[in-house]
Amino acid sequence: MLVGHVDSDTGALGEFAALYDVRPGDRVEVRRDGARPVVYRVTSRTTVPKDDLPSSVFRRTDAPVLTLITCAPPFVPEQGGYLSNLVVTAQPSPA
Repeated sequence: MLVGHVDSDTGALGEFAALYDVRPGDRVEVRRDGARPVVYRVTSRTTVPKDDLPSSVFRRTDAPVLTLITCAPPFVPEQGGYLSNLVVTAQPSPA
């Protein structure tokens, strides 16, 4: 699982802003220092309220998956910022 910000408190876009454009079937490459990249194919994407983030995204059993989580609109400063999370799930894929 990888979790990252979509933007900063200054409004500058973060690395995970690109997740807004990811769709099922898209290729995701995870680069690792000193090792070959690992390739995944996106199988799902969903937006959920932060309070409803399912515990299944943190699972450590069953077949391996890559779960990417970032903030999602709406952004409500007086309620602490983004109220939802974008959850992207991908499965290992041959390079």
